[in-house]
Amino acid sequence: MKLFFVSTLNFYLFKKYLMNFLMLIFGLLALIYMFDTVELLRRASDSGDVKISQVFILAFYKLPDVGQQLFTFAVLFSAILTFWQLAKRHELVILRSAGLSVWQFIFPILLAAFLIGIVKITIVNPVSVLLLSRYNILESQYLDKQANPINISDQGLWLRQDYDDGSAILHAGSIKFPEWLLKNITVFILDEDDGFLKRVDAKEARLFNAQWLFSKAIVNEPSKPPEKFDKITLQTDVTVAQLEKSFSSAETISFWKFPDYIKTLENTGFNSRPLKIYFQSLLSQPLLFMSMILLAATVSLRPPRTNGAFILILGGVGIGFLVFFASNFLQALGSSAQIPLFIAAWFPAIITFILGLGVLMTLEDG
Repeated sequence: MKLFFVSTLNFYLFKKYLMNFLMLIFGLLALIYMFDTVELLRRASDSGDVKISQVFILAFYKLPDVGQQLFTFAVLFSAILTFWQLAKRHELVILRSAGLSVWQFIFPILLAAFLIGIVKITIVNPVSVLLLSRYNILESQYLDKQANPINISDQGLWLRQDYDDGSAILHAGSIKFPEWLLKNITVFILDEDDGFLKRVDAKEARLFNAQWLFSKAIVNEPSKPPEKFDKITLQTDVTVAQLEKSFSSAETISFWKFPDYIKTLENTGFNSRPLKIYFQSLLSQPLLFMSMILLAATVSLRPPRTNGAFILILGGVGIGFLVFFASNFLQALGSSAQIPLFIAAWFPAIITFILGLGVLMTLEDG
């Protein structure tokens, strides 16, 4: 009979927390969607030829990526809400009177948070990447028509540069980091109808004053003998910052493709450390979400009559924001190699979990 009671209670708490989480996350997403739509409408008005239906689609494609940033807060706030509801309805008093320890009725909520973390990194993240990729394409097509497509594969760096009278497609076999020195360069110069004009092969190239500066280049044009140049330049509006952003932007990489992409970056010469930290931080999120539950419990399991309960809840919210900013700060330090990768990625989750566990064990008598 007691086992049946515990099983029913676990399902009740699991369901109650999950419904609060879904209600909160969808409410926040609706709010974000509204603000994103307004911003995209403003940008579309500058373009003049974007339909309102396309703006709504763009905002939808961008939504999951923004939503991923809300998960930590949604997990924390929904836990605080759940515990507050249980305390307000005196359900916590009944559970304690029935002889259940705090760990017994927290367990199903911890399990729910852990599963939310698993779903977030294995399903939500890949879907977000897929939709964000589509968003970037449509944004480039409708709102940012001067964007330069940059891509990296096992064959190296690919970049397309558009001009008023044509375009150039650049391929680099490898990149020397941190100088951003491109090696084994091939450039195809095309006319405005994508017809071939000439090909440039160079040993290396670097960005200098809005130009690609090629060294030891050979130029091949139709019906002409190859010409050799010690130096040759090509105008570009690409910057080093754009290159760094393109290949350190983890938002465009699916969780399942991270290991292969990191390996490709390393083989090509790029700095893969920021992506390694981001990938490890994704792996740590189920633990981080569980730690949010413990923090919520430390500030929310007090009876409603307790003085200062509202201040304690605000303290819990403040801790949630502190964890968020501390995580970003440690990732920044890790990306610049000032602290080890493991500390940058896993310490926010581990320290928060230990802190919540310690405080809860101190406050509760079982």
